[in-house]
Amino acid sequence: MNALEIIFGALLFIHVALLVVTIYNFFTAPKLVDKKYIPDREPKVSVLIPVRNEESNIGNCLDSIFQSSYRNYEVKVLDDFSTDSTIDKIKISQKRYENLELVQGEQLPDGWSGKNWACHQLAARSNGEYLLFLDADIFINNAAIKSAVAEFQSKKVKMLSIFPTQKIKSWGEWLIVPLMDWLLLTFLPLNSVYKASHASLAAANGQFILFDKESYLSFGGHEKIKSKVVEDMEFARGFKQDGCKVITFLGNNLVNCRMYRNFNEALNGFSKNFYPGFNISGTAFFLLILLLFTLFILPFFLIYFDILFTAIAGLIFTERIFISSLSKQNLLKNIILFLPQIFMLIIIGIKSLIDNKRKKVTWKGRNIK
Repeated sequence: MNALEIIFGALLFIHVALLVVTIYNFFTAPKLVDKKYIPDREPKVSVLIPVRNEESNIGNCLDSIFQSSYRNYEVKVLDDFSTDSTIDKIKISQKRYENLELVQGEQLPDGWSGKNWACHQLAARSNGEYLLFLDADIFINNAAIKSAVAEFQSKKVKMLSIFPTQKIKSWGEWLIVPLMDWLLLTFLPLNSVYKASHASLAAANGQFILFDKESYLSFGGHEKIKSKVVEDMEFARGFKQDGCKVITFLGNNLVNCRMYRNFNEALNGFSKNFYPGFNISGTAFFLLILLLFTLFILPFFLIYFDILFTAIAGLIFTERIFISSLSKQNLLKNIILFLPQIFMLIIIGIKSLIDNKRKKVTWKGRNIK
């Protein structure tokens, strides 16, 4: 058996396994759906939104929340020293919606990341039994809060998170944004976040996280993870380590997001979180990047030497088909752009590792490392 045959055999085994994971996710990944919900009581939900320079998003976000079919809620938005017209947009919404409070954030203390500090302040002002932290780029269906609360109660969890359906418009976004769902659904059986107790099987998205307030405070809230950049994963791992049930859904048609609006925003946003999100050493992360190159780029070069590697390419594109469908993304664009997307993933990984090691990670005009 020559070297090419050994490489082919190893890649074939791994990609068959990855295809099994993607097919399993296709049929079992939790999706948020509109369920009939008639509770004995509606617990009050505090919808908490930290914002910093979100003039393009906050209006749509608030409009979607105030169309909610769930009625027992309050909405608090904390402005974290925006330099654009974010506050003006919120004040316009305040004229339309009575149950909306604008909070001016306090100066960032040493040792805190900006988002964690903003969320901490919001939680301290909340009156709800449940806390729903939303990012300003989220816009939700009118059944989203109702359905999330229903799932939270029926599944008896302490933390519920949702990966929203991404609305992608520019070609620059298409090169990067689909990678989030691709990484999640290729390598992790999403149902295991709920079914398995081990903290390594954790996934969460800080764009939409629901806690019951008692469990949030018992954990230590955002203060416990105050310096962490990828706070959502820290919560998910921490809650599971404490023996609490956690569940993560796909947003389906109920929770949507326009995360970034151009290539540079997507590049910087993903670079900020990619390396810290894995919670591993720099060496291990670099080896992971090499593994991704070997699994998803090398087979296409090896076709030149042995036509058998077209089978590996076929498995890769089959995985992509299932994940595109599950993520409600354009299949043709994801197929055409798959190799450029993977090259961008390698670049983002290297950039994320270097920036974090050099402590030169910035976001929205603020140094966060």
